Amino acid sequence: MSSEILFPSLEGFEPTRQTLQLYSRVISAVPRAFGDLHPKWWHVSLRVQSDGLLTDKVSLPDGRELCLKMDLVDHSIIMLVDDHVKETFSMLAGRSSTLLADDVLDVAARLGLEGEVDRNRFENDEPREYDRAQAGTFLTALVNADRIFKAHRSTLSGEVGPVQFWPHGFDLAFEWFGTRVEEYEEEGEVRRIPAQLNLGFYPGSPGVAPYFYSNPWPFERVALLGRALPEGASWHTEGWQGVYLPYETLMEEEGAEERLLAFAARVFEVSAPTLSQEWEAGPG
Repeated sequence: MSSEILFPSLEGFEPTRQTLQLYSRVISAVPRAFGDLHPKWWHVSLRVQSDGLLTDKVSLPDGRELCLKMDLVDHSIIMLVDDHVKETFSMLAGRSSTLLADDVLDVAARLGLEGEVDRNRFENDEPREYDRAQAGTFLTALVNADRIFKAHRSTLSGEVGPVQFWPHGFDLAFEWFGTRVEEYEEEGEVRRIPAQLNLGFYPGSPGVAPYFYSNPWPFERVALLGRALPEGASWHTEGWQGVYLPYETLMEEEGAEERLLAFAARVFEVSAPTLSQEWEAGPG
């Protein structure tokens, strides 16, 4: 068994986490404003790379494609056109997210992407803190979580979404979709939403320690609560409903990968039946 530490301590990460969250919202603003709309909003998410996070590609008026990378090895925001570096902005310069957005959107405009951008998602004039070591530690945890999530995802049949990093919540997750369908009304329109189960990693925030999670929706409280879970995991019903696994239970553990896979498999085992058409027709 490898002695590699997959999930190192994230103690002290908070100042850098805040910077990365704002910066990630800046780069995702480009595909949000100018990319092809996905009905599940997947176009605004980021994909994990070995060296950081990457946006979807955005078509330019001249036929080329633009994407943006948050490089956590070179500690920079990189704008690439047809996979060639167009512009680079250091994340070590203390630049506020407002100023970074000004720079990024100026380059985008010069490439032909002009239009309204919702700046409320990232506007902040405070100078940003950034620690190289903390960013590197986060990258280690993120890359390993992404790899393990993809390993679990490959075992699932049916419709499964991609593993994605969400700038708004600053978490990594993917969704498996059940065959059960729920209807709800929003602004006078009835929508049909498939039942789903996610698997995610949240690196923490002020007052909230990092954790892994898996949330079945709809949450069948009577059927699920009380079902046995792997060591360290527990049912969570305050604020959100699902299963909670503290990051610290896997932190610096040599068997972390096996434990995380067992967590994901067990939650799927107990939740999937409640997300099927058969359950919708009447459990039991």
